[in-house]
Amino acid sequence: MNVVVVESPAKAKTINKYLGEDYQVLASYGHVRDLPEKEGSVEPDADFRMHYDVLSDKKGHVNEIAKAVKQADRLYLATDPDREGEAISWHLLAALADKGALKKTEVKRVVFHEVTKQAVLEAMAQPRDLHPDLIDAYQARRALDYLVGFTLSPVLWRKLPGAKSAGRVQSVALRLVCEREDEIERFVAREYWTVEADLATARDERFRARLTHLDGTKLDKFALATEADALEAKRRVEAAALAVANVEKKQTSRNPAPPFSTSTLQQEASRKLGFGADRTMRTAQKLFEGVQLGGETVGLITYMRTDSVQLSQAALDGARAVIGEHYGARYLPDQPRRFKTKTKNAQEAHEAIRPTDLARRPEEVARFCDEDQRRLYELIWKRTVASQMAAAILDRVAVTLAGDGVGLRATGQTIAFDGFLKVYREGVDDTPSEKAADDESDRLLPAMTEGEPTRRHAVKAEQHFTEPPPRYTEASLVKKLEELGIGRPSTYAAIISVLQARDYVRLESKRFVPEDRGRVVSAFLTKFFERYVEYGFTAALEDQLDAVAAGEIDWKQVLREFWDPFYALTEEVKGKRNAEVIDALDAALAPHLFPAREDGSDPRQCPQCGDGRLSLKFGRFGGFVGCSNYPECRFTRKLGEQANDGGSDLPKERLLGVDPQLSEEVWLKIGRFGPYIQRGSGDELKRVSVPATLRPADVDLDTALKLLALPREVGVDGDGEPVTAGINRYGPFVQRGRTYARLDPDDDVLSIGMNRALTLLEEKGGKGGRRGGGTVPAGKTLGEHPEDGQPIELRDGRFGPYLKWNKLNASLPKGTDPETLAVDEAVEILAQKAAKSGTKPAKGKARTASGAKSSKSTSTKGGAAKSTSAKSTSAKNGGAKSGGNRTAGSKSGGGNGRGGGRQTDS
Repeated sequence: MNVVVVESPAKAKTINKYLGEDYQVLASYGHVRDLPEKEGSVEPDADFRMHYDVLSDKKGHVNEIAKAVKQADRLYLATDPDREGEAISWHLLAALADKGALKKTEVKRVVFHEVTKQAVLEAMAQPRDLHPDLIDAYQARRALDYLVGFTLSPVLWRKLPGAKSAGRVQSVALRLVCEREDEIERFVAREYWTVEADLATARDERFRARLTHLDGTKLDKFALATEADALEAKRRVEAAALAVANVEKKQTSRNPAPPFSTSTLQQEASRKLGFGADRTMRTAQKLFEGVQLGGETVGLITYMRTDSVQLSQAALDGARAVIGEHYGARYLPDQPRRFKTKTKNAQEAHEAIRPTDLARRPEEVARFCDEDQRRLYELIWKRTVASQMAAAILDRVAVTLAGDGVGLRATGQTIAFDGFLKVYREGVDDTPSEKAADDESDRLLPAMTEGEPTRRHAVKAEQHFTEPPPRYTEASLVKKLEELGIGRPSTYAAIISVLQARDYVRLESKRFVPEDRGRVVSAFLTKFFERYVEYGFTAALEDQLDAVAAGEIDWKQVLREFWDPFYALTEEVKGKRNAEVIDALDAALAPHLFPAREDGSDPRQCPQCGDGRLSLKFGRFGGFVGCSNYPECRFTRKLGEQANDGGSDLPKERLLGVDPQLSEEVWLKIGRFGPYIQRGSGDELKRVSVPATLRPADVDLDTALKLLALPREVGVDGDGEPVTAGINRYGPFVQRGRTYARLDPDDDVLSIGMNRALTLLEEKGGKGGRRGGGTVPAGKTLGEHPEDGQPIELRDGRFGPYLKWNKLNASLPKGTDPETLAVDEAVEILAQKAAKSGTKPAKGKARTASGAKSSKSTSTKGGAAKSTSAKSTSAKNGGAKSGGNRTAGSKSGGGNGRGGGRQTDS
């Protein structure tokens, strides 16, 4: 008996059919081991010794594989054909050795570049040993990401409240987005004008020409800077007798683009299909693993994580056969086209992304695929076929016209032979509007000869303004990262996903806009860790990791050279005073936070008190802008708000409406100490300040009535004492008994909940204490919930024992003994809590026994798994946050895991 281990269960079923009864094919479901999310998983002082544990959710799979291997003669490790796949095989082998499952079993490594019967059988006939250099490169990369995450993230939390975490490569991508936004904000539009004439030949064949010369001087872009300049130039053109001065004809050829690599597939799927990188990779994964064709599962494309643009001889022959049969001999070049990879740090699989059988035309497989699969397969098929087609032939014509001191130029282009353009145009959307826009470049000029006069129909002078550089799209960000040699194309989807998951960037009209949280983090890293977010440094580190994979340098040498200066710098930054850090960030972010005003007044002048100075400040939950006259002046502004959002440009009073119960007018007014709400007059007058969390411009009648109804009861604590929230002369507060606690800038007095209110009161030193009848160890598991099989945990919290199931927390009722609590009692308490709150937790989001938060992966292997950060239980000792889904094998403090339990760069 032979055992074959692949990553995906879908692939396992298909491959088992190909290999027959003598083989048992099992799935590892991605990585089976990883570094524990705690301090000491990598020990720099012990020559970077690394401690791996079997993932809790993979123990069952490892046990199943170990049981089968103990009875087998051979074990074939057939994980994916890239560096990560090599590491997964190595981890599995180590886990099996720990279980004593390999005593009599021969172990070999095989790789499947496509899931077809022929490819699988050929791979099984050519086994090899595990590649030690690739494994060393993986360990170096994994150690770097762990050390950056678990060393740098605590510095962020200490110096930047509200920040989440930082990763080695993700931080560089964030810098790109933020620097582009800085360019846009600094940009000053410049006016310029153009003059165009609608002309016609003697045969009344019309065409358009643009003014390029005046009195023998060539006009540059800004030569016509004002309307007066443009109108004078227009008058000159209208008065001129224009004739053809020169006709230039040129025939050029355009060659097709190479077949897809991972990066170019992501870029083109974004442009043509509107797919994000994550969606593209998830869909490609399904096409690679296979779909049901005529009762048999067949992989439709080759492996989708590759930098290669080469095609095998079989693929070249298949493409030429399709072209000859469906498009004719004219579209077939004399020799197959062979492309070379230009990407820096090219690596991984050995062939471009292509259909496994080009004879399977898109229309033939469409009914077996879902819509995303159909569209992506069609894109891959067209790109592959077009790459082997004949060049397109273009006729280009440029006509120069002159007369009376003015010169104009008209250009046109026609397609003499469409060649590969018959099938595919790179970078052009397939929608009709995009095709029409592209076809405008194929305008045909009428035939003209030198000296031929023309007739004028109309002359137009048009105003234009220069535009700032565009924000990055997913496609352009991926292209930029690839150009700089930062990260790997197979990890770009995860990098982009983690930036969004941490609220560092957002997608707006398909373009990345940095959130203020992301800008603060990027400014901090650029200011205090500049070397480690430099593009050149990060790319050079990638080169070193590639050298490790090639066996040229020792992996621990790379770690030593990185770690010593990096650790020394983190210790230096830890020792800096918070005021010093805030001052540096205030200066770095000043152009964004305090843009120049049109009237020339000081952009830092407080709009509320008039003599205070605005600056960057930090509260418990992040940064905000505040006045230097605090606490006398309590003006604050969220980072994302513009300078006039505080109310300085609002009218002094605004009628919001009439209170329907009291029939009294409700006004928003701006007073000496800021905005406030007023209802009624005389003895019935009531006023309440507008909290800093609200912009005056956003206050409506409903919000005003809620503010006027303060104080409100938030809830009742375990001893039956009410907790209230309100606003007094010192600002928003919560109260229990005679104890008051001020709200932080990010707290909302209208929506603050009981848990947050009790936390603030406890920190204030007011009445607290623990509820319930005993203490329990953190994370004690009572059993599984009958609804979804997820664990029910009994925990010891700030205010006593409580139950945790998925995202639902429930305090123990008075008199309940946590030591004797049974599972059925716990289920009932949780049900009562869920019914009372009107919510039900999402299934599958439990905590592990270590207390580390697990998050639900939103993708399978092939896409980036969106995951939420979680604090390590060692954070008290300077530990870091995990940057991704632990059970999916993501990197601590770094990026998200590749779906299916694969690890990616942070």
